Formats: sequence, C-alpha cells, structure tokens
Amino acid sequence: MTPLPTVYRLREGALTGWRHALLALQAIVGRELFKFSRQYGRLLSALVRPLLWLVVFAAGFRNVFGVAVVEPYDTYITYDEYIAPGLVGMVLLFNGMQSSLAMVYDREMGLMRLLLTAPLPRWWVLACKLIATTVLSLIQVLAFLVVAALLGTQLPLLGAQLPHFLLALVCGALMLGSIGLLLSVHIRQLENFAGTMNFVIFPMYFISTALYPLWKLQESGAEWVYQLARVNPFSLAIEWMRFAVYGKDPGSAPWVVLATLLLCFSLACWGYDPQRGFGALTKRGPGGAGS
Repeated sequence: MTPLPTVYRLREGALTGWRHALLALQAIVGRELFKFSRQYGRLLSALVRPLLWLVVFAAGFRNVFGVAVVEPYDTYITYDEYIAPGLVGMVLLFNGMQSSLAMVYDREMGLMRLLLTAPLPRWWVLACKLIATTVLSLIQVLAFLVVAALLGTQLPLLGAQLPHFLLALVCGALMLGSIGLLLSVHIRQLENFAGTMNFVIFPMYFISTALYPLWKLQESGAEWVYQLARVNPFSLAIEWMRFAVYGKDPGSAPWVVLATLLLCFSLACWGYDPQRGFGALTKRGPGGAGS
C-alpha cells in the first residue's frame, strides 16, 4: 500500500504539471493574440479576400447562379448566401496556412527551438500553437460574418443550430491549422511559401464545394473535379458548416474532418520530433545546425 505522504507528493506533482501546461497555453495563445493585435494589416487582408468574392463575384452572379432546392436548403437561395460558408472556410484556410508561415519564421529565428526544448511534452507545445491558430481564425471569422451581415448577406445562425455551427467551425479551424502545422515541418524557408500557395491552398479551395455545389460539377461533366471535391477534407469541413447552419444532418463529414485533424496533428508531432521525425529540426542547414 502506498504511504499517504507519497500519494500527496504524486498528487501535488500532477497538479504542478497541469499548472505548467496551462501557463504554457496561456503564454503561447497570449503571444499570438498580442502579435495579431499589432498587425493591423493582417485582419484587413483576412477580410479583403472573402469580401471581394462576396461583394464583386457573388453580386455579379447573384441572378445567374441560383442554387436549387437541394439539401440542406428548404427553399431556393441566392448565390451569395450559398458561398458564405465557403468564404468562412476561406478565412479558416488562409489563416491556417499563414500559421505555417509563422512557424517557419519562428523556427528560423530560433524561437521554435526554445519552445520545443521546454520541459513540457512536445505534443502539448504544438497543441498550444494549434489552439492559438484556431483562436485567431475564430476572431477573423466573427469579423467577416459581421461585415457580411452589414452588406446584406445573413446566415440563419441565431437559433438552436448555433452550437452545432460553432462546433463545426472550431473543428474546421483545428483541422486546417493542423494541416498548416504539418506543412511547416517540410517548408524549410520563407521563400518556399509561394509553392504552398500554388500547390496546397489554391487547389484545396477551388476543388471544393466552397464556390459551387457538387451536383453542378457533375452536371457540367467535370467528373474528375467532382471526384476530387468529394474527397477533399476542406469540402467536407465546409459542408459540415453549411449543413449545421440550416440544422441538417451533415452525414459523415464530421468524422472525416476529425480523422484528418488527428492524422495531420499526429504526423506533425512525429515530424517535429528530432529523434524519430522526418522533419528533424536539429538537422537543418548544410552541416546540421544543431549537431
């Protein structure tokens, strides 16, 4: 039987560990929020992209691309209402990918090395970075929804469906943040981020249901685009949000989003492990910066 003082010591050690973990979370999230509050152009650029689509593109095609009465809609809707969840996904996608750019910058400046050598589990440090990215994504989405409502595009968010929509929003942000985290393992220099834009962000966004429904892709004969959009995790994250807004069952979309989140986060943790990972940070540079 374990002596009573030993039990107390074990309990105190566990509580101290949790306190340290929560302090790390607070510090990392606080740092990202502080950086964001000083980068006024970052919020502006995060809003300009989706608002440009909403104000210019959607307005121009409002009376051309109406969406028929198919799930999750009960009535005919305008095009700007259809793409609004897709534009929310755009905000999440670009912020998630921008987080990978910030990770690469922190790694080049040496800050990431300090974080990963902290007396905390490596997965927890990366989870804190992921949570910080998600918080920033949610702030930007809130700003976009407010401006979109002022411009006349309102989603039926207030009601019993709001908790479901928030869950879909948070899980989508976490999934895209974890993809950005995984990409940061492989992006060695800031200059390589342009390749990420061309080969990851744009294909993921345009080969999805963000701008057009799946049945229109199939109807137009673009079968290969249709098949790619069906299995695109970004499509399923958008469909989860879209169905949640209208209080409908999203089917298997939540499971695919959660599975992608766990897979990408696990691979990122593996990649940031210098002993086992394929992105060993101690082997950067011609001769190995940390060797």
